[in-house]
Amino acid sequence: MVQFLAGLKGEGKTRKLIEMANANAKTTDGHVVFIDNDRRRTHDISREIRFVETEKGLLSNYREFIGFVLGILSQNSDITDIYVDGLNNIVCNLCDIAPSNEDLLKLKKRLNELSEKEHVNFTLSLHCSKDDLPEEIKVALV
Repeated sequence: MVQFLAGLKGEGKTRKLIEMANANAKTTDGHVVFIDNDRRRTHDISREIRFVETEKGLLSNYREFIGFVLGILSQNSDITDIYVDGLNNIVCNLCDIAPSNEDLLKLKKRLNELSEKEHVNFTLSLHCSKDDLPEEIKVALV
């Protein structure tokens, strides 16, 4: 399953994502991963969650992000959930949102395939207005 949180700065996306990850870590039989581009929130995240920090803008497109995720999954076959805060800070140019943002749609499709194959759930936050998202992403909003 692939889910998205979307909203503008200050709307509580990070707080909600951390709450979801912490709650999930208490109930899952597998491992939870939290990916962010800075360490500011590490003290808010449960110790049971594997925190992965990336550099801002480290990845230049959605394909590199998929490779990054595959690398994480290759190290641990017990991962059940991956949370990503600020996807558009991690992947450059991903969310220059237009009604038909092809890269975002391709990312969602590829993550859905990974989710089914690897039995991993993805929850990703986007810094953008919900109204600017394509319909295919809006249906996956939490």
